[in-house]
This record gives sequence, structure tokens and C-alpha cells, in this order.
Amino acid sequence: MARVLMPLAQGCEELEAVTVIDLLRRAGIEVVTAGLEEGPVTCSRGVVLLPDTRLDEVLDEDFDMLVLPGGLPGADHLDNDERIKVLLRRMAEQGKYTAAICAAPKVLASAGLLENRRATSYPGVLDALDLPRTHRLNQPVVVDAGVITSRGPGTAMDFALELIGQLAGEEQRQAVESGLVRP
Repeated sequence: MARVLMPLAQGCEELEAVTVIDLLRRAGIEVVTAGLEEGPVTCSRGVVLLPDTRLDEVLDEDFDMLVLPGGLPGADHLDNDERIKVLLRRMAEQGKYTAAICAAPKVLASAGLLENRRATSYPGVLDALDLPRTHRLNQPVVVDAGVITSRGPGTAMDFALELIGQLAGEEQRQAVESGLVRP
């Protein structure tokens, strides 16, 4: 079974976090949520999430994918946390997946993972950065060599389904999607 780590920062976007957690678990993928600090995480719209553990407790564990939810100031907290950048670089060096949605692709950029890659983000987030070797696209989800990015809350379901496809295969992705009764 694939294992996914999702760090949760104060002010993260709850729709993105919960959608990804829910759909990946429907696919039989183990998702470990880890707070940057001890205790509950209050999301950008006031929803309170209780992480499975603290980030420090899982830093040395093995994961197949690291997924960063967006939202502000959540993405800023992730971007300012050196542990996240170390994890992202280690995952990339090991040939594992890194994924981010909304404002969180800027964390991938800060870690150097978007250089010479195609990526997307919430409108304007990547455009505000000096990324001359990143090809920014206005697509719901962009996959480039193990780096998966997405636009925002409205693309969270597409993003989660793409993550399932990458980790568990197209058949599992379709099985989960068929149960969602999407148009």
C-alpha cells in the first residue's frame, strides 16, 4: 500500500486538505497528516483539523508521496519551515512524488523542484516569483516527472484523482471516481 505524508500548517485550505485525504483513503492509500506543531490546526476558513501526528515524529519515515495543501497563511508557514524543504528535496532525490495545490507550489519552487518543469498554481502565485526556468500553465492539474501541481479548491478533486492514478493506477482512480457521481 502506498503511503502519503500531508503536512498541515495553521491556515491551510481545508477543502484541499480534506478532499485529498478523503479520496486517497477511499483508494486504500495510507495518508498520514502531520502538524507542523503540536495540537489542532485551524484552517483558513475556521475548520479545525486534528493531525494524526506531529511532523517531527515522521521525519525519518518512508513515504511514496508528499502532498502540500495550499491556502494562506498555510502555504507561507510551509514555505518558512526548513523541515518541509528538506523532506521535499529528499523525496525528489529518491525519485518519489511531490505534490502541491493552490499557493503551495511556491514551496516546491523554494525547494528548487520546479526548475525546468511545467507547473500550475493559484492564479498569480508562481507568476510573483522569479522562476525563469519554470513553464507556468493554466491547467487544473499538471504532472511533470513526479512533480504534481494544481490550481486551487475548485480543482482539488481532479488533483486527488490524479494522485490516486499516479500511486495506485488508472483502474483504482476510475473506481474511486465512479463512486463520486461526478458529472
